[in-house]
Amino acid sequence: MRILTRYILREVLSHALIGGVLFTFVLFMRDLGHLLELVVRNSASLGSVLEIFALMMPNFFTVTIPMSVLVGILLGLSRLAADSEITAMRASGIGVWRFVGIVGLVAVAAWGVGLANTLYFAPKSSEAMIRLETSLANAQASYEVQPHVFYEDFKNYVLYVQDVRAAAGAAQWHQIFLADLSNPSAPKITTADRATVIDGPNQTVTMRLRDGTEHQMDATRPNDYEVSTFAQTDLPLQAGSQEDVHLGRSDKPILAMSNSELLERSHRKGGKPYLIELNNRFSYPAACLVLMLVAVPLGLSSKRGGKSAGFVLTIALVFIYYFLSSTGTALARQNKIPVGAGVWMANILFATFGILLLREMSTGGSMLTAINSAGSWFRVRARQDEATVAAPAQPERVRVTRGRFPLILDEYVIRQFLATFALVLSTFVMLMLVFTFFELLGDIIRNRTPLVTVGDYLINLTPSMIYLITPLSVLIAVLVVFGIMNRTSELTAMKATGISLYRIVVPVLVIAAVLATSLFMFDELYLPKANRRQEALRNIIKGKPAQTFEHPGQKWIFGRQQPGKPGRIFYYEYFDSDSDTFGNVTVFEFNANSFTLSRRIFAATAHWEPRVNTWVFEDGWTRTFTGDEVQDYRPFAVSTFPEIQEQPQYFKKETLQSTEMSFSELRRYIQDLRQSGFDTMRLRVQLNHKIAYPLITLVMAVLAIPFAISMGKRGSLTGVAVAIGLAVAYWVCSGIFEAMGNVNLLPAFLAAWSPDLLFALAGGYLLLRSST
Repeated sequence: MRILTRYILREVLSHALIGGVLFTFVLFMRDLGHLLELVVRNSASLGSVLEIFALMMPNFFTVTIPMSVLVGILLGLSRLAADSEITAMRASGIGVWRFVGIVGLVAVAAWGVGLANTLYFAPKSSEAMIRLETSLANAQASYEVQPHVFYEDFKNYVLYVQDVRAAAGAAQWHQIFLADLSNPSAPKITTADRATVIDGPNQTVTMRLRDGTEHQMDATRPNDYEVSTFAQTDLPLQAGSQEDVHLGRSDKPILAMSNSELLERSHRKGGKPYLIELNNRFSYPAACLVLMLVAVPLGLSSKRGGKSAGFVLTIALVFIYYFLSSTGTALARQNKIPVGAGVWMANILFATFGILLLREMSTGGSMLTAINSAGSWFRVRARQDEATVAAPAQPERVRVTRGRFPLILDEYVIRQFLATFALVLSTFVMLMLVFTFFELLGDIIRNRTPLVTVGDYLINLTPSMIYLITPLSVLIAVLVVFGIMNRTSELTAMKATGISLYRIVVPVLVIAAVLATSLFMFDELYLPKANRRQEALRNIIKGKPAQTFEHPGQKWIFGRQQPGKPGRIFYYEYFDSDSDTFGNVTVFEFNANSFTLSRRIFAATAHWEPRVNTWVFEDGWTRTFTGDEVQDYRPFAVSTFPEIQEQPQYFKKETLQSTEMSFSELRRYIQDLRQSGFDTMRLRVQLNHKIAYPLITLVMAVLAIPFAISMGKRGSLTGVAVAIGLAVAYWVCSGIFEAMGNVNLLPAFLAAWSPDLLFALAGGYLLLRSST
């Protein structure tokens, strides 16, 4: 019996481990880009990178440990049931409750680990993560400033720098324009030839400005205008994103609070959120036990579906459990049901249902028949494929083997690959949809969003998930298919007939190339429209008003730059895009060579006059400067300046996400923004990424083949584990290069294409070294 117990536990634990890694990876993907960019911006050490990753894990484990228990029991027992091993065990006298006792060891161990995680490790990691992010953010204030970009994250200031140069311990800026917006109607303007910038604590920087000029006026008295010069002055600046970065006793985030703090605050007035969080720390680990009660009878009775049915049941049960848990928590927050009933509702219902199923199975009932028939079609399809392969070839289907594609062997490889690819892709997409639904469930209930809107959002979100997951699905499919062929000696048989390994993999590489091309066309023709639609629906679910999202820096915009002519910066407090009218508009004009202010134009209103093709400024004044002296001051009631040639369309740029534009649209958008003084580095990286990312599908196929062959006789779970490892390596590598490109440490082309080149070289080298 001990041997049998160890055998069942090994089967369950292997699937649980792979499932846990898979679920954690899906959650990890969402935050990877942000964290890597934070690391790159601050030039963090490898130790800091590993610390960030380690601190993220406990909060992921809160959700993924119960899911791992579920998938381990379901897939492990389903595999035994599909191979009739469960039938043999039960025929030898092992009852249903004996299986519960065996797999219960896994569930109880997971419950203990989960309890320790939610009660101790997760709060400690949340607190440490906040401190780490704060310390990293303190060093990035000056580092985020990019040349030719309006930077608005300093409190009450807008900064524009012509040239930024990194230096040890300090940054060097050249030709600085700084606007103090303490009084937005009359901003104080400072220009300087150069500045040395040192980062300070709490996201502050100190600028030592040299050879500069200050312009100051009173909006109520436009005749009074002060111009002063300085050889050197120090100016401290405070970053705007200061709130909630420190950990005081009164403002510590709820996830970082200890259990005693939650208990103490739950007794105060308005302490319901703390009581809910405290209950969640006990209810999530308990899910290991209640999910086990449901998984055992379903896994034991899954005789025909096998692992395919296990995947379907896992996703369905995960969705139902967390839907009930999130719904109960949301109802408790709204005072519609008690906290205990809301938080523990999913556990109570699943425990009741699981006990009923176990009793039904132990007494020979038939309740499980209808439930388990859902996965039978997977097995039927697999048998049809096997029958097709095993059927003797008819004389009329004999083909000439030279110069023909596809051959019968190619069709077999393609069929196996596409079936596995479709299963993996659908599994990942469904998991991501489930996690997204859980994330939005609180907003759905709070804003009473119709389910039709939620369904429309998820439908429009699915294309972007397919685009994101396809390369990973190709990687897993190649590893699993060729790993199985290697384990069953099919590859050996093919090689024995004189077919080279390179010829065997041709159909998979062709399909991968077709998928890569299809992804690019998908992104070019359909995906941007779906992304715009799902973003609009997400705003509805979140309760945000319908609006046009314009660039936050569009109140400051650099005019069209022409060689040898003065540069201009436009500042306005209001712009009506329908009537092409400005309110309180100021035009700063600079000397072409020195970047010192040569003229300043102000008008209460300005409108575009299409008949004369120019702007008409009303109720304003103009000043010209020579060094630190006002050379001329002229008020006007109505005036025009023909040299200002920027037309209304120039000021109507919308901020669009790169995912909401095709390649050609994004390229035109970048050209337009660069002319206006906006930072386009991030967009240029994404422009190259639109070609580089689809191509990684083919690269992953090349890389997966040698790994599949090297796995020997190990099973498909090993292939999934290797695939996840390679995918993590790629996404980390891609995220690092992309973040380096976003902060101008790498050219946009290298930032987007370096991961493809590195993995392609590694895959090509390993494939050439493989035995053919």
